[in-house]
Amino acid sequence: MMTEPKRHPFEATREQLVKDIEGYVDIFIAGLQSFFVVMPKGTGFVEYERFSRAYERLREKTSGFETLSEQVALDAIAEDPLVLVVLRTMTGLTPPELAHLARAETGSTVDQSAARRIDKRARDGNDLLVKVSDGTRQQVKGLVAMAVRLVTGGARPVGPGTIHRLDKVDTREGLAGAQRLAADGVPYQALLYERFLGRPFATHRDAVSEMVGEVLENAVEGELRARRIPFHKAAVAERFEDMDQAPDFLVPDEMKPFVVIEAKLAEDDGTARDKVTRVQHLAEIRERRLRGGSYGFDVIACVDGRGFGIRREDVKKLILATGGKLFSLSTIESLVDNTSLKDFEAAD
Repeated sequence: MMTEPKRHPFEATREQLVKDIEGYVDIFIAGLQSFFVVMPKGTGFVEYERFSRAYERLREKTSGFETLSEQVALDAIAEDPLVLVVLRTMTGLTPPELAHLARAETGSTVDQSAARRIDKRARDGNDLLVKVSDGTRQQVKGLVAMAVRLVTGGARPVGPGTIHRLDKVDTREGLAGAQRLAADGVPYQALLYERFLGRPFATHRDAVSEMVGEVLENAVEGELRARRIPFHKAAVAERFEDMDQAPDFLVPDEMKPFVVIEAKLAEDDGTARDKVTRVQHLAEIRERRLRGGSYGFDVIACVDGRGFGIRREDVKKLILATGGKLFSLSTIESLVDNTSLKDFEAAD
Protein backbone atom coordinates (compact mmCIF):
# COMPACT_ATOMS: atom_id res chain seq x y z
CA MET A 1 0.00 0.00 0.00
CA MET A 2 1.44 3.33 -1.07
CA THR A 3 1.71 5.96 1.64
CA GLU A 4 0.45 9.46 1.00
CA PRO A 5 3.35 11.85 0.16
CA LYS A 6 4.21 14.22 2.99
CA ARG A 7 3.03 17.76 2.52
CA HIS A 8 4.47 21.04 3.71
CA PRO A 9 3.80 21.89 7.37
CA PHE A 10 1.40 24.68 6.36
CA GLU A 11 -0.73 22.16 4.47
CA ALA A 12 -1.06 19.72 7.38
CA THR A 13 -3.53 19.56 10.23
CA ARG A 14 -2.29 19.90 13.81
CA GLU A 15 -2.92 16.18 14.32
CA GLN A 16 -0.75 15.35 11.31
CA LEU A 17 1.97 17.68 12.54
CA VAL A 18 2.09 16.08 15.98
CA LYS A 19 1.99 12.56 14.56
CA ASP A 20 4.91 13.07 12.16
CA ILE A 21 6.75 16.15 13.41
CA GLU A 22 10.15 14.75 12.40
CA GLY A 23 9.02 14.30 8.82
CA TYR A 24 7.74 17.86 8.60
CA VAL A 25 10.98 19.17 10.07
CA ASP A 26 12.84 17.29 7.32
CA ILE A 27 10.62 18.82 4.65
CA PHE A 28 11.09 22.36 5.93
CA ILE A 29 14.85 22.12 6.41
CA ALA A 30 15.26 20.66 2.91
CA GLY A 31 13.82 23.89 1.49
CA LEU A 32 16.13 26.27 3.35
CA GLN A 33 18.77 28.25 1.50
CA SER A 34 22.14 29.68 2.49
CA PHE A 35 23.08 33.28 1.80
CA PHE A 36 26.73 33.41 2.87
CA VAL A 37 28.22 32.07 -0.39
CA VAL A 38 26.37 34.37 -2.79
CA MET A 39 26.01 37.97 -1.62
CA PRO A 40 24.53 41.11 -3.17
CA LYS A 41 27.14 43.56 -4.43
CA GLY A 42 25.30 46.60 -3.17
CA THR A 43 26.21 50.13 -4.21
CA GLY A 44 29.63 50.29 -2.56
CA PHE A 45 31.24 47.16 -3.95
CA VAL A 46 34.70 47.73 -5.45
CA GLU A 47 35.77 45.39 -8.25
CA TYR A 48 39.33 44.06 -8.19
CA GLU A 49 40.28 45.93 -11.36
CA ARG A 50 39.12 49.21 -9.83
CA PHE A 51 41.00 48.57 -6.58
CA SER A 52 44.10 47.63 -8.57
CA ARG A 53 44.07 50.95 -10.44
CA ALA A 54 43.95 52.89 -7.18
CA TYR A 55 46.77 50.76 -5.77
CA GLU A 56 48.90 51.46 -8.84
CA ARG A 57 48.26 55.19 -8.46
CA LEU A 58 49.57 55.09 -4.88
CA ARG A 59 52.51 52.88 -5.80
CA GLU A 60 53.55 55.19 -8.63
CA LYS A 61 53.17 58.34 -6.52
CA THR A 62 55.38 56.85 -3.81
CA SER A 63 57.94 55.33 -6.20
CA GLY A 64 57.15 51.84 -5.00
CA PHE A 65 56.49 53.06 -1.42
CA GLU A 66 59.93 54.66 -1.12
CA THR A 67 58.50 58.12 -0.43
CA LEU A 68 55.21 57.61 1.37
CA SER A 69 54.23 60.77 3.25
CA GLU A 70 51.01 62.52 4.17
CA GLN A 71 51.30 65.00 1.29
CA VAL A 72 52.20 62.36 -1.28
CA ALA A 73 49.20 60.29 -0.16
CA LEU A 74 46.91 63.33 -0.38
CA ASP A 75 48.17 64.07 -3.88
CA ALA A 76 47.32 60.51 -4.91
CA ILE A 77 43.88 60.76 -3.27
CA ALA A 78 43.23 64.01 -5.14
CA GLU A 79 43.72 62.07 -8.39
CA ASP A 80 41.84 58.96 -7.23
CA PRO A 81 39.73 59.02 -4.02
CA LEU A 82 39.88 55.22 -3.77
CA VAL A 83 43.56 55.55 -2.82
CA LEU A 84 42.31 56.34 0.70
CA VAL A 85 40.71 52.88 0.88
CA VAL A 86 43.91 51.27 -0.40
CA LEU A 87 45.92 53.10 2.25
CA ARG A 88 43.48 52.11 4.98
CA THR A 89 43.55 48.50 3.78
CA MET A 90 47.31 48.51 4.19
CA THR A 91 46.80 49.25 7.89
CA GLY A 92 44.32 46.39 8.24
CA LEU A 93 41.92 48.62 10.16
CA THR A 94 38.24 49.38 9.66
CA PRO A 95 37.12 52.99 9.09
CA PRO A 96 35.91 53.39 12.72
CA GLU A 97 39.16 51.91 14.07
CA LEU A 98 41.30 54.26 12.00
CA ALA A 99 39.10 57.19 13.08
CA HIS A 100 39.51 56.29 16.75
CA LEU A 101 43.30 56.31 16.45
CA ALA A 102 43.24 59.54 14.44
CA ARG A 103 41.25 61.27 17.18
CA ALA A 104 43.43 59.89 19.95
CA GLU A 105 46.85 60.41 18.38
CA THR A 106 46.53 63.29 15.92
CA GLY A 107 43.75 65.39 17.46
CA SER A 108 41.55 64.93 14.40
CA THR A 109 37.82 65.61 14.74
CA VAL A 110 36.88 62.59 12.63
CA ASP A 111 34.48 60.22 14.37
CA GLN A 112 33.21 56.77 13.44
CA SER A 113 30.21 58.06 11.52
CA ALA A 114 32.33 60.50 9.51
CA ALA A 115 34.92 57.80 8.81
CA ARG A 116 32.26 55.48 7.38
CA ARG A 117 30.82 58.30 5.28
CA ILE A 118 34.24 59.29 3.92
CA ASP A 119 35.11 55.68 3.16
CA LYS A 120 31.83 55.32 1.26
CA ARG A 121 32.56 58.50 -0.73
CA ALA A 122 35.97 57.10 -1.63
CA ARG A 123 34.50 53.76 -2.75
CA ASP A 124 31.93 55.60 -4.85
CA GLY A 125 34.73 57.62 -6.49
CA ASN A 126 33.53 60.98 -5.10
CA ASP A 127 36.01 63.79 -4.47
CA LEU A 128 37.38 63.97 -0.92
CA LEU A 129 39.44 67.15 -0.95
CA VAL A 130 37.88 69.78 -3.21
CA LYS A 131 34.11 69.47 -3.51
CA VAL A 132 33.65 68.98 0.23
CA SER A 133 33.32 71.14 3.33
CA ASP A 134 36.36 72.34 5.22
CA GLY A 135 35.39 70.01 8.08
CA THR A 136 35.33 66.96 5.84
CA ARG A 137 38.64 67.94 4.23
CA GLN A 138 40.30 68.15 7.65
CA GLN A 139 38.81 64.79 8.64
CA VAL A 140 40.23 63.19 5.49
CA LYS A 141 43.63 64.66 6.29
CA GLY A 142 43.38 63.27 9.82
CA LEU A 143 42.67 59.77 8.51
CA VAL A 144 45.52 60.00 6.00
CA ALA A 145 47.98 61.28 8.61
CA MET A 146 47.14 58.39 10.93
CA ALA A 147 47.31 55.77 8.20
CA VAL A 148 50.68 57.03 6.97
CA ARG A 149 52.01 57.05 10.53
CA LEU A 150 50.91 53.44 11.05
CA VAL A 151 52.21 52.11 7.74
CA THR A 152 55.58 53.80 8.02
CA GLY A 153 56.00 53.01 11.71
CA GLY A 154 55.33 49.31 11.47
CA ALA A 155 54.47 46.97 14.33
CA ARG A 156 55.70 47.97 17.76
CA PRO A 157 56.82 45.35 20.29
CA VAL A 158 54.04 43.95 22.46
CA GLY A 159 53.94 41.67 25.44
CA PRO A 160 53.71 37.87 25.39
CA GLY A 161 50.31 36.47 24.56
CA THR A 162 49.40 39.46 22.35
CA ILE A 163 49.92 40.48 18.74
CA HIS A 164 50.08 43.91 17.13
CA ARG A 165 47.57 44.59 14.33
CA LEU A 166 50.39 45.81 12.07
CA ASP A 167 52.35 42.58 12.51
CA LYS A 168 51.53 41.65 8.90
CA VAL A 169 53.73 40.66 6.00
CA ASP A 170 53.46 44.14 4.42
CA THR A 171 53.65 46.39 7.51
CA ARG A 172 55.64 44.46 10.11
CA GLU A 173 58.84 46.33 9.25
CA GLY A 174 57.29 49.63 8.22
CA LEU A 175 57.74 50.62 4.58
CA ALA A 176 60.41 47.97 3.98
CA GLY A 177 57.75 45.27 3.73
CA ALA A 178 55.54 47.28 1.39
CA GLN A 179 58.54 48.10 -0.81
CA ARG A 180 59.57 44.46 -1.00
CA LEU A 181 56.08 43.25 -1.86
CA ALA A 182 55.53 46.02 -4.40
CA ALA A 183 58.71 44.96 -6.17
CA ASP A 184 58.57 41.18 -5.83
CA GLY A 185 54.93 40.32 -5.23
CA VAL A 186 53.34 38.53 -2.28
CA PRO A 187 54.40 34.95 -1.43
CA TYR A 188 51.33 32.78 -1.84
CA GLN A 189 51.60 31.32 1.66
CA ALA A 190 51.69 34.83 3.14
CA LEU A 191 48.58 35.79 1.17
CA LEU A 192 46.79 32.66 2.36
CA TYR A 193 47.78 33.26 5.97
CA GLU A 194 46.45 36.80 6.02
CA ARG A 195 43.33 35.62 4.24
CA PHE A 196 42.96 33.02 7.00
CA LEU A 197 43.18 35.76 9.62
CA GLY A 198 40.82 38.14 7.86
CA ARG A 199 38.29 35.98 5.97
CA PRO A 200 37.64 36.79 2.29
CA PHE A 201 34.82 39.31 1.74
CA ALA A 202 34.44 39.86 5.51
CA THR A 203 34.20 43.64 5.22
CA HIS A 204 31.85 43.48 2.25
CA ARG A 205 29.70 40.88 3.98
CA ASP A 206 29.32 43.18 6.97
CA ALA A 207 28.46 46.08 4.66
CA VAL A 208 25.62 44.21 2.95
CA SER A 209 24.38 42.22 5.96
CA GLU A 210 21.33 44.45 6.33
CA MET A 211 20.56 44.10 2.63
CA VAL A 212 20.76 40.30 2.90
CA GLY A 213 18.58 40.35 6.01
CA GLU A 214 15.87 42.28 4.20
CA VAL A 215 15.48 39.66 1.47
CA LEU A 216 12.83 37.71 3.36
CA GLU A 217 10.98 40.76 4.71
CA ASN A 218 10.81 42.16 1.19
CA ALA A 219 9.43 38.85 -0.08
CA VAL A 220 6.69 38.84 2.55
CA GLU A 221 5.81 42.45 1.85
CA GLY A 222 5.71 41.68 -1.86
CA GLU A 223 3.19 38.88 -1.36
CA LEU A 224 0.96 41.04 0.83
CA ARG A 225 0.99 43.92 -1.65
CA ALA A 226 0.42 41.65 -4.63
CA ARG A 227 -2.72 40.26 -2.99
CA ARG A 228 -3.80 43.71 -1.76
CA ILE A 229 -3.79 42.72 1.89
CA PRO A 230 -3.65 45.65 4.34
CA PHE A 231 -0.78 45.50 6.82
CA HIS A 232 1.40 47.50 9.15
CA LYS A 233 5.16 46.98 9.03
CA ALA A 234 6.57 47.57 12.49
CA ALA A 235 9.41 50.00 13.01
CA VAL A 236 12.45 49.26 15.13
CA ALA A 237 11.61 49.14 18.86
CA GLU A 238 7.90 49.64 18.17
CA ARG A 239 5.56 48.09 20.75
CA PHE A 240 1.86 47.19 20.81
CA GLU A 241 -0.30 46.43 23.83
CA ASP A 242 1.16 43.37 25.60
CA MET A 243 3.76 42.73 22.90
CA ASP A 244 7.07 43.89 24.34
CA GLN A 245 8.59 43.62 20.87
CA ALA A 246 6.35 44.13 17.86
CA PRO A 247 6.13 41.45 15.15
CA ASP A 248 7.50 42.40 11.75
CA PHE A 249 4.04 42.58 10.14
CA LEU A 250 0.58 43.07 11.63
CA VAL A 251 -2.56 42.40 9.55
CA PRO A 252 -4.77 44.25 8.88
CA ASP A 253 -3.30 47.00 11.09
CA GLU A 254 -1.50 47.68 14.34
CA MET A 255 -4.65 48.71 16.22
CA LYS A 256 -6.24 45.26 16.22
CA PRO A 257 -4.11 42.69 14.41
CA PHE A 258 -5.65 39.32 13.64
CA VAL A 259 -2.50 37.98 11.97
CA VAL A 260 1.09 38.64 12.96
CA ILE A 261 4.11 37.64 10.90
CA GLU A 262 7.70 37.23 12.02
CA ALA A 263 10.25 37.20 9.20
CA LYS A 264 13.93 36.45 9.65
CA LEU A 265 16.88 35.29 7.61
CA ALA A 266 19.57 33.83 9.87
CA GLU A 267 22.93 32.38 8.92
CA ASP A 268 23.99 31.69 12.51
CA ASP A 269 22.23 29.59 15.12
CA GLY A 270 22.21 32.36 17.73
CA THR A 271 20.13 34.68 15.55
CA ALA A 272 17.84 31.79 14.65
CA ARG A 273 17.35 30.91 18.32
CA ASP A 274 16.34 34.50 19.14
CA LYS A 275 13.71 34.52 16.41
CA VAL A 276 12.30 31.18 17.58
CA THR A 277 11.96 32.59 21.09
CA ARG A 278 10.08 35.60 19.73
CA VAL A 279 7.65 33.40 17.78
CA GLN A 280 7.03 31.22 20.84
CA HIS A 281 6.42 34.33 22.92
CA LEU A 282 3.81 35.56 20.43
CA ALA A 283 2.07 32.18 20.62
CA GLU A 284 2.01 32.48 24.41
CA ILE A 285 0.50 35.99 24.20
CA ARG A 286 -2.16 34.68 21.84
CA GLU A 287 -3.12 31.89 24.24
CA ARG A 288 -3.13 34.26 27.21
CA ARG A 289 -5.47 36.62 25.39
CA LEU A 290 -7.83 33.82 24.47
CA ARG A 291 -7.94 32.56 28.05
CA GLY A 292 -8.76 36.09 29.17
CA GLY A 293 -11.67 36.32 26.76
CA SER A 294 -9.93 38.77 24.43
CA TYR A 295 -9.40 38.36 20.71
CA GLY A 296 -6.53 36.20 19.51
CA PHE A 297 -4.40 36.28 16.41
CA ASP A 298 -2.72 33.83 14.07
CA VAL A 299 1.04 33.56 14.26
CA ILE A 300 2.98 33.04 11.02
CA ALA A 301 6.74 32.61 10.72
CA CYS A 302 8.72 33.15 7.53
CA VAL A 303 12.33 32.14 8.04
CA ASP A 304 15.29 31.00 6.01
CA GLY A 305 19.05 30.60 6.17
CA ARG A 306 21.63 28.17 7.44
CA GLY A 307 20.99 29.16 11.07
CA PHE A 308 17.61 27.47 11.09
CA GLY A 309 18.89 24.42 9.25
CA ILE A 310 21.27 23.53 12.05
CA ARG A 311 18.69 23.95 14.83
CA ARG A 312 16.38 21.03 14.24
CA GLU A 313 14.72 21.20 17.65
CA ASP A 314 13.95 24.87 17.12
CA VAL A 315 12.28 24.13 13.78
CA LYS A 316 9.98 21.77 15.72
CA LYS A 317 9.15 24.60 18.10
CA LEU A 318 8.36 26.91 15.17
CA ILE A 319 6.08 24.36 13.55
CA LEU A 320 4.15 23.77 16.77
CA ALA A 321 3.98 27.42 17.83
CA THR A 322 2.57 28.45 14.44
CA GLY A 323 0.40 25.39 13.90
CA GLY A 324 2.43 24.62 10.81
CA LYS A 325 2.23 28.11 9.38
CA LEU A 326 5.94 28.16 8.69
CA PHE A 327 7.34 29.35 5.35
CA SER A 328 10.72 29.86 3.71
CA LEU A 329 11.70 31.73 0.55
CA SER A 330 11.07 28.59 -1.48
CA THR A 331 7.43 28.43 -0.31
CA ILE A 332 6.66 32.13 0.19
CA GLU A 333 4.31 32.15 -2.79
CA SER A 334 2.03 29.82 -0.80
CA LEU A 335 1.87 32.23 2.14
CA VAL A 336 -1.53 33.82 1.50
CA ASP A 337 -3.45 30.83 0.17
CA ASN A 338 -2.49 28.60 3.10
CA THR A 339 -3.17 30.98 5.99
CA SER A 340 -5.92 33.25 7.27
CA LEU A 341 -4.27 36.07 5.32
CA LYS A 342 -6.55 35.19 2.41
CA ASP A 343 -9.49 36.44 4.48
CA PHE A 344 -8.07 39.97 4.27
CA GLU A 345 -7.48 39.99 0.54
CA ALA A 346 -9.14 42.97 -1.09
CA ALA A 347 -11.91 42.12 -3.53
CA ASP A 348 -11.39 42.95 -7.17
